[in-house]
Amino acid sequence: MNAWTSYQLQDFIPFTAEVYFRLLERMGETFWPLHLLTLALGAATLVLALTQRTRIACLLPAPFWAFVAVAFFFQRYAALNWAGGYVGDAFIVQAVLLVVMALTGWGMDNAPRATNPPVAIGIAITLFGLIIMPLMAPLSGGPWFQAEVYGIHADPTAVTTLGLVLIMLRGFALWIAAIIPALWLVVSGLTLQVLDSSGAVVLFAVLAIALVGLVWKSIASKR
Repeated sequence: MNAWTSYQLQDFIPFTAEVYFRLLERMGETFWPLHLLTLALGAATLVLALTQRTRIACLLPAPFWAFVAVAFFFQRYAALNWAGGYVGDAFIVQAVLLVVMALTGWGMDNAPRATNPPVAIGIAITLFGLIIMPLMAPLSGGPWFQAEVYGIHADPTAVTTLGLVLIMLRGFALWIAAIIPALWLVVSGLTLQVLDSSGAVVLFAVLAIALVGLVWKSIASKR
């Protein structure tokens, strides 16, 4: 028991900030210009979600979760951290879950997209993941290839998906679809905190706002 309590958070992050951000940069270099396709499909998914084409909107993010699982976690991140393979498994589970929901229609919110707070929060989070997150690294002085992009990197994929599920799902299915993205933001936020990156505050803020939206929508749907 005493041995476990002697560990600190940084003991579970076996790499430096330089190594981690270089990994993100290598992802950008390797898969450019796939970024253009993933961003375009992300924008299309938002439009589909807002126009009540919920099944296809739920289906479109699934391949990106599988892609990030393989290309980022299995092939790269796992070489730095033994837990990377397990996180990759979780991303595969999320991809399968989205496909199942799309095929069965479970949890789809087909109500008119009135301007209400949970939907507005979902839109804001989705746009943040698609537009703002790719600009954060270049605006802070980093190289453009270090920009984290939806469908290529884990953080914006999780953030954007959280926003989308807030728009297009309801009830128990909404919470199920949000668990893995939310947990990854916790893990990533703690990692960035250990690496002394300001991105940790951003991820925790997005997660807090998303949780407000999740609770709000759950309460509203019971009325």
